[in-house]
Amino acid sequence: MNEVTNLIILRGNSGSGKTTTGKALQRKFGHGTMLISQDAVRREMLFVKDGPKPEASKLLFELALYGKSHCNIVILEGILNSKWYKNLFENLLDEFNNEIFAYYFDIPFEETLNRHKQKPNAHEFGEKELREWWNEQDLLGIIPEVCLHKELSLNEIVDRIYEDCYKVNNK
Repeated sequence: MNEVTNLIILRGNSGSGKTTTGKALQRKFGHGTMLISQDAVRREMLFVKDGPKPEASKLLFELALYGKSHCNIVILEGILNSKWYKNLFENLLDEFNNEIFAYYFDIPFEETLNRHKQKPNAHEFGEKELREWWNEQDLLGIIPEVCLHKELSLNEIVDRIYEDCYKVNNK
């Protein structure tokens, strides 16, 4: 195992491709890669709603710390509203320092709506909810993020993130 654990953060609006990308990255990096899904933690493990002062924030941080101690790569993916999760990102920055690779899926609303319609849970919510949740250009500010656009394929995104991490770890 590496002495340094990289943290990859994948953020963006619902339907932008975060979960699909996270799963593909986990397969590409292989064993020793931990994938933390905000939705799984919030909706399945804790069964709580998202919003200001999110209840899932502390568990997301604890899981990232576990990953830092036991894994080569930790991938945190979710909408992760920059204002609501500000404390989480400050704590992650303190823990992981320069080993953070953050990406924001800057995808137009209509494209996220089309992608949502292809998801297995498309029946659970629709355009009305997606519009209510929409948060344009929700960049972190405290951690630099690379913007990913709709023109990039899943393979191009995965290869780029993999290469970004590989370059830093093999200097």
